Amino acid sequence: REYLEMETPALHSTPGGAAAKPFETFHNALEMQLTLRIATELHLKRLLVGGFERVYELGRIFRNEGVSTRHNPEFTTIELYQAYADFEDMMRLAEEMISDVTREALGTTKVTYGGEDVDLTPPWRRVTMSDLVKDKLNGLDLTSLDRESPEDLAKAQEAAAAAGVPDAAKVGSMGELLNLCFEELCEAELIQPTFVCEYPVEVSPLAKPHRDPSKAGLTERFELFAVGRELGNAFSELTDPVDQRERFERQAELKAAGDEEACGVDDDFLQALEIGMPPTAGMGIGIDRLVMLLADAPSIRDVIAFPLLRPDPADIAAGVSPTASAPEQVVPPAPAEPTAEEVAEIEAAIKAQGDVVRKLKGDGAEKAVISEEVAKLLALKAKLPAAASS
Repeated sequence: REYLEMETPALHSTPGGAAAKPFETFHNALEMQLTLRIATELHLKRLLVGGFERVYELGRIFRNEGVSTRHNPEFTTIELYQAYADFEDMMRLAEEMISDVTREALGTTKVTYGGEDVDLTPPWRRVTMSDLVKDKLNGLDLTSLDRESPEDLAKAQEAAAAAGVPDAAKVGSMGELLNLCFEELCEAELIQPTFVCEYPVEVSPLAKPHRDPSKAGLTERFELFAVGRELGNAFSELTDPVDQRERFERQAELKAAGDEEACGVDDDFLQALEIGMPPTAGMGIGIDRLVMLLADAPSIRDVIAFPLLRPDPADIAAGVSPTASAPEQVVPPAPAEPTAEEVAEIEAAIKAQGDVVRKLKGDGAEKAVISEEVAKLLALKAKLPAAASS
């Protein structure tokens, strides 16, 4: 298919590409606050701006979220992006990839998971999120209501609460309510492979608005579900830098209001979009969850060699650290302070080295030569005790 495998950074200055809380770290030498990546998306799309039309990465993702039978803080995904394609192309590609992998691994496209027979033979069911939710809300179509009307939102919240959706009254928009209703009422029932399409824009900050004018507020996005859980996510990519900035700013507002999973404004990515990204579609598939399905594994811990586990409660009660068995680190003794005579010698060497640097600059020497001598000067200054160097 002419895709190029790429490697993108695991350390990000601005987390993005997913709704997830990142792990935070700090780069000492550069004095930069960084995070471990929560997705490979934004860097892969930069590559399309640079002229690579089909790219993918099979890589590790890190999210600071809870541990469950379906979630591990680090997991593996494949993300791929194709220029001059849309989310319909991604549906076909997902069907072909997963059915081919299943046939290659098991000799068939029919599997059993948790006692349920699952048929991965294409084509798979396609259904809109609104149609699924409408069936659970006694025929009320949330996409037919006025997204900007407080009265319509209240009506939808009342219907959702009556159907058993928790915290429906706290949701601030029609799109977020539609997504919440789907997650609470519909997701667990999707046993056979199903493409759930047309996600609201409020929960799809990187997806392109739907091309159909009658579907305002919806995007060209789908998620793939099977055995009651998400396996993949894809959409026609948003390429409008103005629209993208507005969505990032909305996410930044949510983050400032306390939403730990909202992203911020990634100015570097916006600059790339301003240069120009071709019409593009992208898709991400969770490798661990796919292996769970093929192996009939009830927990993600069964398909990861070294999953992160909670510490034993007995150890916690006894005051035993989860890392108590690790070897004790040996801290080297601090170097002795130089004597007064040694300080005088270092200061004389600093003066002489400073004269060398000044002469090279005055003679117009090459930058590489000057840089080498400046490094020697800084190394000498580092030998001075703090009081002397100040």
